[in-house]
Amino acid sequence: MSSFDISSMLGTSSSNSSSYGTISLSEYASIKNGSYAKLAKAYYAEEDTKAKAEDSDSDTKLTSIRSGADSLKEAADALQDKSLWEKKTIKSVNEETGEETETTDYDWDAITKAVEKFADAYNSTLDNAVDSDTKGVLLNAGWMVGNTSKFQNLLSDVGITIGSDNKLSVDEEALKKADVNTLKVLFSNTNSLADDVSSKASSISRAAANAGGTTYTSDGTISSLYEGFSTEV
Repeated sequence: MSSFDISSMLGTSSSNSSSYGTISLSEYASIKNGSYAKLAKAYYAEEDTKAKAEDSDSDTKLTSIRSGADSLKEAADALQDKSLWEKKTIKSVNEETGEETETTDYDWDAITKAVEKFADAYNSTLDNAVDSDTKGVLLNAGWMVGNTSKFQNLLSDVGITIGSDNKLSVDEEALKKADVNTLKVLFSNTNSLADDVSSKASSISRAAANAGGTTYTSDGTISSLYEGFSTEV
């Protein structure tokens, strides 16, 4: 006989055996020698490994979002540096004659570099936000895009376009020929685009930090939400 009624093990009558069913002798032996327990332990260990891998991937994404948003804030703040928008004495040398001349003008190379860095950081932040499932990140990225669109006409006037994917594209030649006052309105003045983006970048970074188990303290540093709690079980 290859199987037996489990009800006999439990001290129940055969009339109630259907409520327990039957198991084979080999299954009973597996239970007795711990094989089932080992299989169950291995299964849950594998599930735990998968969960940890998913958590690690999520942490990596959140770290990328924070890093990108912090870079965007840095680029936006650099555009608001008043010294960037002051005229400077610029020296140039005639390649044919070797004659050196001095002129007073804005440092268009520095301005262009700062704007391009801002656009690159802005686009990178949008890429990171698209891959996020964190509500705070998505909301603030959406608000940033919406506010940027309000400056679309001014951006176009200085050679910066907003694509169908909401990313910024900079025409370097057009930018260097742009009206500096328009550029100042966009990037230097109070309530400028740069000022607004800087604020939203901070919010995106903060949302990613909170989702990843960290929070900002009153002095601007980051501390773990789980600090002081043991992870041992």
